[in-house]
Amino acid sequence: MSNDYNKDVEEEVVVDEPIDRVRLVGLGIRPDAKYDSINVSKFINIIMLDGKKQAATRVMYDALDIVADKVKDKSPIEVLEESIDNVKPLVEVRSKRVGGATYQIPMEVKPKRQRILALRWIKEAFRKKKGRRSAERLAAEILDGYNKQGAAMNVRENVHKMAEANKAFAYYA
Repeated sequence: MSNDYNKDVEEEVVVDEPIDRVRLVGLGIRPDAKYDSINVSKFINIIMLDGKKQAATRVMYDALDIVADKVKDKSPIEVLEESIDNVKPLVEVRSKRVGGATYQIPMEVKPKRQRILALRWIKEAFRKKKGRRSAERLAAEILDGYNKQGAAMNVRENVHKMAEANKAFAYYA
């Protein structure tokens, strides 16, 4: 049996344009139901463990309620966004091998990565704290970021100090 049924179908191959990079475009992330915020929705997804989104949502909303009780002059979303902005790193170091040596080269951080790093550092900081409910620990870390203190801010300062110390290798970038 031969494959004669495909002979009448012509394939069109575009040779003019080289494909350098494939870009995947997803549906994006939807804002959360209560605050209608992308940052809250993204943070819920980062907090989530083992696919338990309902538990992560409850922790996030309880933490924002605690933040609302403690900060009267601003909404909890404004406090969260300012906390994220305070924790965002401006520069980070990346390893690059030149010759036989590996250098830590300071590089600017793209805005999307800045947000992801800030959310990740806040998450790691509140997970390391022990002794209270998750919502209370998360609220404390959000407030610490808002006040420019706490473990997440220490991570940011350490990254900036490392970048400052390796400023001499910036020309390798």
